[in-house]
Formats: sequence, structure tokens, C-alpha cells
Amino acid sequence: MTPTRPSSSKISRLLFGALAYVSLAIGLIAIVVPGLPTTEFILLAAWAATKSSPRLSAWMENHRLFGPILCNWRNGRIISRRAKVSATLSMLLCAGLMLSLLNHHWTMYAAIAGMALGNLWIWSRPEALPQTS
Repeated sequence: MTPTRPSSSKISRLLFGALAYVSLAIGLIAIVVPGLPTTEFILLAAWAATKSSPRLSAWMENHRLFGPILCNWRNGRIISRRAKVSATLSMLLCAGLMLSLLNHHWTMYAAIAGMALGNLWIWSRPEALPQTS
């Protein structure tokens, strides 16, 4: 998250604000719902908050759960191993539930493929800053 000023247009600030709050709400729900990505929604909320509400942006940056995620992302696009493992386990649980409880339809396979692609992207992110010698 690079510090930016809120948008100068009132309608833009309202739209970015709505995106920030909706993304934050989905991110909070995603903490307890398997298969729903938390980190991505929190990052989206933080980005939208920088364009709409300095107060919301500061709250997120200083939050005990979201602050470290945002700091890691801002300082090297880092996703911690713990977050990666948690996301992977959550997606595996969700895929398993879908495979056992739902009719096997192309939409279910598309959702599982989407989770797999998201998981590949998550694991492609660094876990720490590279060590300089």
C-alpha cells in the first residue's frame, strides 16, 4: 500500500469507500468461511481505503490482525507461510466439502480450478525479504 491521497471526486471517494467496506466485510466473513480468501479481500479493502478514507486506512494499518498483513504486503509483497498454509487448508476443506456434498457440475469444477489458481498465486509470493549479503 503506497500512501496516496484520497480521490478528489466525491463520487469516486464514495465508490472507493463502498468497495473498501464491502471488501472488509467479505474479508471478515472469510476468516470463518472455508474457501473464501481473507488476505485478498483485506488487501483490496486497504487499497480502496487509501483512495477514500484516511481514517479507515489508518485503522486497518494499525489493526492487530490486518496491520501485519498490510505491512508485509507493502514491504515486499510478502505473504507469510502461516497465511499460505491457512489459505491452502481452507481451500482444500472447501473443495472436499464441495466434492462430497454437491452435484458434480462444471461450475463446481470451475470453482475448484479458481481456488487452485489462487493457491498457486499465493504460494508464488515471497515469505520474507531476500537476505542481502
